[in-house]
Amino acid sequence: MRITFVTMATAMVCLMGVHGDVQPQRDFDLQRFAGKWYRVGLAYDSPGFTAPYRDKLRVSMGILNPQTNGDVNLTMWTQRSTGCRSKLYTYEKTAIPGAFTYFSTRHNKVKDITVVETNYNEYALVLKHKKMDREYTQVALYGKSALCGSGDQL
Repeated sequence: MRITFVTMATAMVCLMGVHGDVQPQRDFDLQRFAGKWYRVGLAYDSPGFTAPYRDKLRVSMGILNPQTNGDVNLTMWTQRSTGCRSKLYTYEKTAIPGAFTYFSTRHNKVKDITVVETNYNEYALVLKHKKMDREYTQVALYGKSALCGSGDQL
């Protein structure tokens, strides 16, 4: 990858806590963004998540399928100790290309998804934001290949 891990990690840390100023990638092209992606990095500002689950993070694979109405279906596969688990998400388009919303059945809340930066064939930086009892922000780094190998710990 042309973008180094250190550069991406720095970008992920800088984006934490600045959701209001983050804009989707200029001229975002959903058709070019479609396809298979691997989540290879994750930063999350929730203390309840970070400490207990840090050692359990693994590479996840997702297939992103644009719909004719501009929404997106995302199927994610994650390896667990009990086996492989898949989950389907439907991201609804907004008026801004690269920005989506989806309803989290886990939290019973609408969450915002923003594709902050991608070059479409190597990496994508995606921000997830939700407001519950306070604001939570997650930044994920996706790659077109599983850098660590499927199922390897990060």
